[in-house]
Parts: sequence; C-alpha cells; structure tokens
Amino acid sequence: MTNTTAANAGMAQPAADPISSSLRTRVLSARVLLPVVLVLLYFGGLGFALLLALAAVLMAAEWDRLTGGVPVAAMGGANISLPGLALALSLLLVLFLGYRGHAGWALAMLVPLALILALLSRLLRRHLVWPVLGLFWLGLPCLALLWLRCGDSGLLAVSWLFLAVWCCDTGAYFAGRGIGGPKLAPRISPKKTWSGLLGGMLLAAIASALLAMASGQSGMALFALLGALLALVSQAGDLAESAVKRHFDVKDSGALIPGHGGILDRVDGILFAAPALGVITLASMSMPNLKVLPWQ
Repeated sequence: MTNTTAANAGMAQPAADPISSSLRTRVLSARVLLPVVLVLLYFGGLGFALLLALAAVLMAAEWDRLTGGVPVAAMGGANISLPGLALALSLLLVLFLGYRGHAGWALAMLVPLALILALLSRLLRRHLVWPVLGLFWLGLPCLALLWLRCGDSGLLAVSWLFLAVWCCDTGAYFAGRGIGGPKLAPRISPKKTWSGLLGGMLLAAIASALLAMASGQSGMALFALLGALLALVSQAGDLAESAVKRHFDVKDSGALIPGHGGILDRVDGILFAAPALGVITLASMSMPNLKVLPWQ
C-alpha cells in the first residue's frame, strides 16, 4: 500500500520546472555580484582599478591551481604555489602601472615579468609554459579593461564590451538548449553547438544596436556588427579555457561563484574580448578617418 501511494504521488508530481536549478543559482549569483560590478564600472577610477586588482589575484590563484601548481600558501580561498604568487604580484604591478597612466610601460613589463616567471618555474622544476601563458592570458585583458575605462568614452566602451559578452553567453545558452544541432567543438566542449554560437552573436548584435540607440550613437549597424564580432571572440575565449581544463582533466576552475564555478569560468569570454576591443580601439586611434568605432 505504501509503495502504491508513493508511486501515485510520484506520478502526480508536476512537470519539471523549465528553468533548471543550475540556471536559478546562476541568476541569484548574478543578482548579488552584478550591481557591485556595475557601480564600480560606472564610477571608474580607483574603485574599478581595485576591482580589477582583486579579480587578478583571484584569477592568478585559480590559474595556478588549474595548471598544477604545488601550493605553499592560501589566496582567494585556494592554495597557490610560488610561481602562482609571482603571477599574482606581476598582475598587480601591471595594473598599478596602468592605473598611473603608464599603459605602454605596463605592456612592455610583461616581457621581463614573463622571463622571471619562467626562471622561477625552472628553478622549482615546474613546467614553465603555464605560469608564463597565465601572465599574458590574464594580464592583457586586465590592462585592456583598465586602459579602456580610463580613455575617452570609457564607460560606454567597457559597458558595451560586458553587454556583448554577457548577451552572447545568454543567447548561446538558450539557443543551444532550444535548437541544438551540430556540435561546435565536441572534443573541447561537448555541449556547445553552432546554433548556440549564432544565437549568442545575434543577441549580442541586437543588444549592441539597442545600446547605440539608447546612448545616442549614430552607427547602429556598426555597433551591431562589432558586437557580433566581440561575441565571436568571447566564444573563442570560452573554448580556449575549456581546452585548458580538458588538458588538466578539471571540470571547473574553482568554486568561488555558486552556479558559475570559479572566476575564470565566469570571465573566460571577457579575457579574450577585452584585448580584442583594445586592439580595435588602438586601430581607430591610429586611423581616425576610418571611424572604426561608432563614437569617433
């Protein structure tokens, strides 16, 4: 009788909620973190620089753990090795120079810092590729974000970057689940589909056009086109991190953000899209007559 009652109760349960528990957790995490990021982005200056510094330290710790560092200390809730600690300090130095208005020197410092990381890794008999790669993987986007925010139309530029990447993630998630179809890179990330990529690019393009309209920019079509391009680059960053995690047989870079894994899992697209927008901005500054960016 008890078994029959349990079976009937199970049959009488309502259909599964279409919004998965994982998505619910992601939304709740975003509701907590997003306002902080947006407020610091809006005011810029020291607050935004400190946000980037905190993110850089946390990312360095996650990168070190992900790539097999031998821990000697704890940082950001994760153990960190000597090369990982050196990586974190290198990122802070780069950001300090960038904040003081020496972005060129900060960029140039990446080379000697990479040599120091390589030497330290060799002395500790650790594979030198991963700390050095981490310096550029994390340092370039951190510096690009700081430089973009401090420049002309900095708030619009970084807001647009975040909007394009976040919309790409959202569009790819829903298009991939709703449409499915051929896999994008099954050996690297089995869940990603071509429909997800196109859906993410489309949503990023639409959001970019709406941002252009809301901010009074005249180049809506150009905004949409570049937004789709940034979305494409961000997906390349997502796949690149997935390839690193698959190489080390790790599911998530960390567990810092509920529903998202580590901070690297959350910003993997931004880590590639930020330097891309930095390059586009530099190109527009050197060729102002071409009007590469809509706000020129």
